Amino acid sequence: MNVPAIVRRTAACFLAAALALTTACTEEKRPGLPALGADINATSVSGISSGAYMAGQFQIAHSKVVIGAAIIAGGPYGCAQSVFSDMMMGPGVAFLNMPKAINGCMLNTLAPWGVPDVDRLAKKTLSLAEAGRIDPIENLLDDRVYLFSGSNDRTVVPSIVKAAFDYYKLLGFSDDHLAFVSDIPAGHAFVTASEGLSCEATGKPYIVDCDYDQAEAVLTHIYGPLKPRTDTLGGTFITFDQRPFFRGIAGHDMEDEGVAYVPADCAGSATCRVHIAFHGCAQNIAASGDAFIRETGYANWADANALIVLFPQAASSPMNPQGCWDWWGFTGRDYLTQDAAQITIVFRMLQHLAQPRGRGTAGASLTPQPAPGRG
Repeated sequence: MNVPAIVRRTAACFLAAALALTTACTEEKRPGLPALGADINATSVSGISSGAYMAGQFQIAHSKVVIGAAIIAGGPYGCAQSVFSDMMMGPGVAFLNMPKAINGCMLNTLAPWGVPDVDRLAKKTLSLAEAGRIDPIENLLDDRVYLFSGSNDRTVVPSIVKAAFDYYKLLGFSDDHLAFVSDIPAGHAFVTASEGLSCEATGKPYIVDCDYDQAEAVLTHIYGPLKPRTDTLGGTFITFDQRPFFRGIAGHDMEDEGVAYVPADCAGSATCRVHIAFHGCAQNIAASGDAFIRETGYANWADANALIVLFPQAASSPMNPQGCWDWWGFTGRDYLTQDAAQITIVFRMLQHLAQPRGRGTAGASLTPQPAPGRG
């Protein structure tokens, strides 16, 4: 080997080492999620499409701290679960559930065979609560739930969202705690008063302008009358490191980074509530940019109403190429319960937001604590 070749290889090695060191330093400097002393006993959740299913799963798993949910273009809890899936291990669960998820819980082509079977799903929920795998049902029944289906939605058809409404009724929800909106000609998307594609459209970033402020409708139904939204945001969007919350969990399909919107008052001394907004399939930052975070209007309403908004980010994988939330079991057969990988990770984020100010940001030393409940 001649000397120039040795020099070139040595230089290449130094460059590779420098790049690796730079990458490592960059990763170490990712901001953590701040501890803000949040009141997580007044948490609410919402989601669209797979995020709608995840919102329902999170609400039902942790109903001690969740007081309301919005199911936008999603169906009833556990809809995709095959009656045989409890007998399966590993990826077999997802393969067994996927055809039912698409045909029975999105397109409604299995209706002649009784899918969704909301009576069976309600009984399944009760059995999970009795087994201690989700919070007791009595914590759930005072929640307020908003459900939405666009009349032009051909991805998750309106009858599936109606099945979710019927499911909550079977659990014992009163009429005044449920709102079902189905008269807006929206496609498969989150609806706004002025942002996004034309109302009837279905396509990235799955935000449409129907002259209807869905963020306001969701938060008002859950929390009651709100102060007027702010047009000029005074808070901060924080892109934070999700990885500290993954500890001990594999195969979770979560991105390395998530986003939180923190109003100025919440960053200061105010005790704020938390709203968790779950994006839909192909709507995470990697697939559709930050439209779901910045254009839905959640931050504008949060700014004036002492509300932190958490935007956790799911990732794509061979089993989940669209970056959906797990509502058919690709992270494991416990996907509906408190032991679910994604539910556990997001719940850890919520717990950290509740830690007293001064605890710093979430890092490798994060030790999740049991959350206080409503009873």
